[in-house]
Amino acid sequence: MDRYISDTETDDQEQPLLLSRQDDKVEKAPACCSSRYSLSLLSCYGFFVAYALRVNLSVAMVDMLNNTDASGNTSKSICPAHSSPARPIYNHTASVYDWDSETQGWILGSFFYGYILTQIPGGYLARKYGAKWLLGLGILGTVVFTLLTPVAADLGAGYLIAVRVLEGIGEGVTFPAMHAMWAFWAPPMERSRLLTIAYTGAQLGTVVALPLSAQICFYLDWTWVFYIFGIVGIVWFILWALLVSNTPSTHPRITEQERLYITSSLNKELTLSGDHIPWGSILTSMPLWAIVVAHFSYNWTFYTLLTLLPTYMSDVLGFSIKENGALSALPYIGCGLLAVLGGQLADYLRENCFYRTVVVRKAFSLVGMIGPAVFIVAAGYTGCNYILAVAFLSISSSLGGIVASGFNINHLDIAPSYAGILLGITNSFATIPGMVGPVIARALTKNNTIEEWQTVFYISAGINLFGAVFYTVFGQGVVQPWAVHNPHSHGN
Repeated sequence: MDRYISDTETDDQEQPLLLSRQDDKVEKAPACCSSRYSLSLLSCYGFFVAYALRVNLSVAMVDMLNNTDASGNTSKSICPAHSSPARPIYNHTASVYDWDSETQGWILGSFFYGYILTQIPGGYLARKYGAKWLLGLGILGTVVFTLLTPVAADLGAGYLIAVRVLEGIGEGVTFPAMHAMWAFWAPPMERSRLLTIAYTGAQLGTVVALPLSAQICFYLDWTWVFYIFGIVGIVWFILWALLVSNTPSTHPRITEQERLYITSSLNKELTLSGDHIPWGSILTSMPLWAIVVAHFSYNWTFYTLLTLLPTYMSDVLGFSIKENGALSALPYIGCGLLAVLGGQLADYLRENCFYRTVVVRKAFSLVGMIGPAVFIVAAGYTGCNYILAVAFLSISSSLGGIVASGFNINHLDIAPSYAGILLGITNSFATIPGMVGPVIARALTKNNTIEEWQTVFYISAGINLFGAVFYTVFGQGVVQPWAVHNPHSHGN
C-alpha cells in the first residue's frame, strides 16, 4: 500500500530511518558483482564520455586561436610565459581562427543553449518510456556532432555554435534520465554511494579530457581531440545498449535476491501508476525551489571554471598548451575523490549513525558551496604566484565535489517517483550559468587583467554563498505528500 512521510512529522521519524527498519525483513543483496553497482560503473563511464565531449573544446579552443608562437607558448599573458619544448612540426596542419573574446564566449557557452531545451522533456520521457534508450541515444547524438566539430569550425563560428547547440540538445537528457533510472535501481540507504559513483564520471571525464586534449593538441592537432573522444563515446554506447535494463524487473542477469532487495526497499516510495503528474504541487514546492537555487548557484562557479580555466591558465598565468590541460584538470581530481568519499560518508552517517537525511544533505551542501567560494576569491589575489593560484583553484573545485551527496541528489529524497522530472527542472535553471557565465566572464575580462578576473571570481563566490544559505533554510529530506499517489499519513 502506498504511504508517505508527512512533512508535519518530527524529524526523528524521517523516512530513511523508518524504511531501514522495515527493510530488514529482506536480506540485503551483496554489492560485489551486483547489477545495481554494475549500472553505477557503466553510468560512470557514460558521464565520463558526456563530460569529456563537453570540456574538450575548452582546451582545443586555446590551440584553435591564431595567438600562439611556434614553441606553443601563449604570446599574450599577464604573467611571464613558461618554457615549453618545441612542438612537432607536423602538427601545424589544422586551421586556426581569428575569433575575438566575445565570439569565444559565445562558442564556449553555446552548448548550454541546447542543453537547457531537453532537461524537463528528458525527465518526462524517461519516466514515461524508460531511461535506457533516451540516455543512450542522447549521448550518441552528442558523439556524432562532436565528430563533426572540425568541419563546422572550418565553415565558420556560426556553424560551430550550431553544432555545439545540437550537442547540448543530445546531452541535456542525461541527468534527468539517469535520475529517473535510479528511482528504480537505488535502495534508499545506498543512494549516496550509487549516485556518487555514477556521477563521478563527470569529474573523471574532465580530469582525463583536459590533459589528454592538451597532449593531443601538442603532438597531433586539435581536430584529433574530437575524433578520439568520439570513438570512446561509440564504444560506451555499444556496452550500454547490450548490458543495461530500465528496471530490475526487466534485467535478464540480475539475481532474485538483489531484485527483491531493490524492489522491496522502494515499494513504499515509488508510485508510478498512471500518467498523472502533479505539476501544480511540484512547481509550488519550496523544497524543490531550495534545490533549484542551490543548483543554479553552485553551477555558476562550476561552469565558470569548467569553461574558462584553460583560458585563465593561458592568458593570465602564461602556461603553454601542454601544461595547460594537466593543470586545468587538477581541480577535478580532488572533486571526483571527495564526491566518492563523501557519498560513502553520507550513507554511513545516515545508516549507522542515524543522522537525519536533511541534516546530512544540508551539511554537505554548506561545505561544498562555502568552501569553493572562499578559495576561488583567494585565487584571484595570488597574482603570478603559480603554485598558490593552482592550489587555491584546485581546493575550490575539490570541495565542490562534496555537494554530490548534498542538494545534488535531494530530488530522490523528496519525490523519488518524479526524480527525473525534478532533476530536469532544477538542471534547467542550473544550465543558465553555463549559457551566460562564459559570455559575462569574457565580457568582463577583455583586457585579461588580474583585476578583471577578480571581479569574475567575486561574482561566482557571492552567488554560491546565497545558494548555500537559501538551501539551508528551505531544504527538506522527506518524501513530500504530493509525491505519492493516494497519500495517507500514519500515526506518530
